[in-house]
Amino acid sequence: ILSARGKHFCAGADLKERRGVPEDQVEAMVNRTRAMTTALAQISVPFIAAIHGTAVGGGMEVALAADIRVLADSAKMGLRETALAIIPGAGGTQRLPRLIGESAAVYWITSARVFSAAECEKYGVANFVVPEAELMTKAESIAAEIAANGPLAVRAAKEAIVRGRDASSEDGLKIEQECYRKIIPTHDRVEALQAFQEKRPPQFRGE
Repeated sequence: ILSARGKHFCAGADLKERRGVPEDQVEAMVNRTRAMTTALAQISVPFIAAIHGTAVGGGMEVALAADIRVLADSAKMGLRETALAIIPGAGGTQRLPRLIGESAAVYWITSARVFSAAECEKYGVANFVVPEAELMTKAESIAAEIAANGPLAVRAAKEAIVRGRDASSEDGLKIEQECYRKIIPTHDRVEALQAFQEKRPPQFRGE
């Protein structure tokens, strides 16, 4: 779970600092931010972002790297870059259309609007919206639901989903087959079947 202290999840880049960055260093700075969001997106287990306050610009791009986004009902999100005569540079132009569709993403990015939590849920950017006091409780309950399952299966399922996202249906099914094959010889698969037969909770070992 990724969360933040203070008033906001992440308000994006410090524009006063950016103003003093020489032009020949701007791209390298953006590349570092993109590398960070890429690393977050490549975490092998489901990654949950618990968002309060605002998540705008690079802050929203961090949130988009998550698999599951839980928003406080007072939270706001947006990609404000075009209002600053730039574009999202840390994955926003790629992850947002994959999440909500091309047309909606074009509107989000080119309007530079900041959207309410309710709007984020309507568009599919937010998976859950809860009162702010319940934000971490909800995020932790989702994490607990996931953690109760076979850890190798959880990792394999995420791998199949992520690797298959941009593949053809035929290639995606091959990826699924490959990921399933990894699970067949595991202790946890046998343990789950045995536990079902014995009517007891399985004891997964990640093996």
